[in-house]
Amino acid sequence: MFSYDQKFLDFSLLETFNKLDQRGKIMAEYVWIGAVDPMGDVRSKTRTLDFVPTSPEQLPEWNYDGSSTNQASGHDSEVIIKPRAIFKDPFRGGDNILVLCDTYRPNGDPLETNTRAPALEIFNKNLASKPWYGFEQEYTLYSCDMHPLGWPKGGYPGPQGPYYCGAGAEKAFGRAIVEAHYKCCLYAGVNISGINAEVMPGQWEFQVGPCEGISAGDHLWMARYILTRLTEYFRVVVSFHPKPMQNWNGAGMHTNYSTEEMRKEGGYQAILDAIKKLEAKHKEHVDNYGSDNHLRLTGKFETSSMDRFSYGVADRGASVRIPRSTEKEKKGYFEDRRPASNADPYVVSSLIFKTTVLE
Repeated sequence: MFSYDQKFLDFSLLETFNKLDQRGKIMAEYVWIGAVDPMGDVRSKTRTLDFVPTSPEQLPEWNYDGSSTNQASGHDSEVIIKPRAIFKDPFRGGDNILVLCDTYRPNGDPLETNTRAPALEIFNKNLASKPWYGFEQEYTLYSCDMHPLGWPKGGYPGPQGPYYCGAGAEKAFGRAIVEAHYKCCLYAGVNISGINAEVMPGQWEFQVGPCEGISAGDHLWMARYILTRLTEYFRVVVSFHPKPMQNWNGAGMHTNYSTEEMRKEGGYQAILDAIKKLEAKHKEHVDNYGSDNHLRLTGKFETSSMDRFSYGVADRGASVRIPRSTEKEKKGYFEDRRPASNADPYVVSSLIFKTTVLE
C-alpha cells in the first residue's frame, strides 16, 4: 500500500511543457528489462539526440547502473544497453521515441536476464519457417491500496459471469486506462490487435500480433512498458501475477502460433505434429512459462492441469486449443494456453519454435 502527494499528480500541467519547441533535438527513452520483479520489471531513462533515427542501428549504445537492478555488482556495475527496436513516444509526442534495448556486459556477453539474445539465435536457425505469434496479455488493475478495481472494500464482488466483455459501470472497471493504452500503442507503432474485459472484475486483456519471430517479444514488452507508464497518470497499479485472487480466474499470456507450413493448404497435419512435440516437452515448457504459474494451472477456471498435457478443438480447459476455424479449414494456427501472464515472451516464443521446428 502507498499514497501519492496530490499536488504532484496533475499531469495536465505537462501539456504546457510538451508543446515547447525542442529546438531540433529529440528525446529518446531507452527501455530495458531489469531483474528485480519476476512479474515484469521494465526500466527506462532518457537521452537527447540531435537527429531523428530511422533504424536502431543509428542509435548509440548506452549504459546504466546494474547494481541497482540486481544485474551487476557494485564494484563492476556498468551494464551496456543496445538499441533493438524504435517506437514513437506517445507520452511526449512529436519526433520523440521509445527505444527497446537488450542488456550486455562490457565484454559483449549478454546478461543472464537478456532473453532476447538467445531467442534471436534460435529464430535465426530457420528463418524460412516464418513463425507468427499472437499474444493475449491478461493483467489486473489495482487501486493504490492494492485493492482490485471494482472490488468492494472488505468484501467480494458478485460471482463471475457479467464481467467478461461486459459494459456498464457495475461491470467494467478501469476502461479509460485500457482505451488510453490501446490508443498509445497504436500511436507508438506497437502491433496491438485488440482489447477486452476479462472474467474477473478489474482484469483486462490486450492482444499483440500477429508478429513474426523476435518482433513478437519486442512488441509485447513495449506494450507492457506503455501500460505500466500509463498507470502513473491514472494512479493505479498494474499486476501481471497469474493468480491475483484465489477462487477466481487467473491471468495468462495465451500464445497463438503458426508456421508457414501450418498456414498452407493441408497444414493441419503440421499443426498436429507440432502439438505432439509440445506434449513430449510439457514439463520443460511449463517450467519456463512464468513464475507462480502452478497457482493458475489447476485444471479449473478455464485452465489445464500443470501436470498433464492435453489438447482439443475449441477446448479452453486444454493445454493447447485448436480453433474450430483451423479444424474446418485444415490449416491455420493453434493456441498454447499454458503461459502465465508474467511469462517472458522471448522465452515462450523461442521455446515453442525450438520444440516444434528445430527438434
